[in-house]
Amino acid sequence: MLDGINDDMVDIRHDLHAHPELSFQELRTTHVVRHRLVELGWELRPCPTDTGAVAVLRGTKPGRRVMVRADIDALPVTEERHSASRSVHDGVMHACGHDVHTAGVLGVADLLAQRREDLAGEFTLLFQPAEEGLGGAKAMIESGVLIDNPVDFVIGAHVTSLAPVGFVGTRAGILMSEAAALSIHLTGKGGHGAMASTDGSVILAVSALAPRLIDVVRDLSYEGTNCACSAGVIHAGTANNVVPRHAVLRGTLRTFTPDQQHVALERLRALIDEIELTFTVKGSLELHEVAPAVVNDAGVVERVIQSATSVVGEAGVMTIAPATPSDDVSEFLNRVPGCYMFIGGGLADGSSGMHHSPDFAVDDAACRIVAGVLAQSAVDLAQW
Repeated sequence: MLDGINDDMVDIRHDLHAHPELSFQELRTTHVVRHRLVELGWELRPCPTDTGAVAVLRGTKPGRRVMVRADIDALPVTEERHSASRSVHDGVMHACGHDVHTAGVLGVADLLAQRREDLAGEFTLLFQPAEEGLGGAKAMIESGVLIDNPVDFVIGAHVTSLAPVGFVGTRAGILMSEAAALSIHLTGKGGHGAMASTDGSVILAVSALAPRLIDVVRDLSYEGTNCACSAGVIHAGTANNVVPRHAVLRGTLRTFTPDQQHVALERLRALIDEIELTFTVKGSLELHEVAPAVVNDAGVVERVIQSATSVVGEAGVMTIAPATPSDDVSEFLNRVPGCYMFIGGGLADGSSGMHHSPDFAVDDAACRIVAGVLAQSAVDLAQW
């Protein structure tokens, strides 16, 4: 059956890749998703966010209720690769594979619709906006999506450029880190570029701060995986001959346990105090959106591993170490037992690039594995 849906999935993936949209702006993507779901005979349910979609398909036999979740947003990255499906929007790109997730779960919709008369249970597909902004899952849940669409299990998958097509990796317990978005504001005296000094220079202060963020998580690890703290944005200044009064650094802190986060934040505040004294500036720390750690249910993981093995073979399924990246699918998994997994999509020539980079790319064949593994897992869990 995968052969029969592959071309449609790839076409959808290419279309979405060419038309990426940022968090909570996924209007065209939402239209594509909803139109396809209706076309396949799924019942559209009210969506609690302006973008995204929720749809339900009921089998003909009694069974459990399973939700399959996909994220749909892109990133503010300019694509460097030149292909037929290259982004038409400068500065916006599917640089993390959410186009694969969306197309793959629409493939799940196709597979389950074809088998409806033989299915047990009830299936809910949830297409979530704004994963990259760490706010989409929380917005949907706080607006009642799980109350209006109660389920027994939640599953989902993230494509990875770091593993080949045919790879499926997951683990019981903590799979992915908690991520906290942070901002550090530095204020100094500013002045004329011709009379600049170390004292009061936010430019020198923020330049010294950024490379030392790694120190706040030094020696903090979980089952062999190191925590991380890094800068993503540094902003300061308005002119080349003006020393600004204000600079801001924005980044993320990624830890696996509450104790690790506590230690890291204490170290970060101590580092800011040191920067204040060294450069005679004032510093402040703000924490913003937080995505909790992704925690898989052990029983569901065991069942999903069996399902995945039936799709890709025993050699393709692995229990993996925790991963430093985060995903707000954790908001669902904190409320409903489930399993999130990584599915390989690395290009055969090794040129895939890193997630969130301008040269990121994954193989279209990953859509097939996403659809096959998630559909089989959903069917099996519904009968569990």
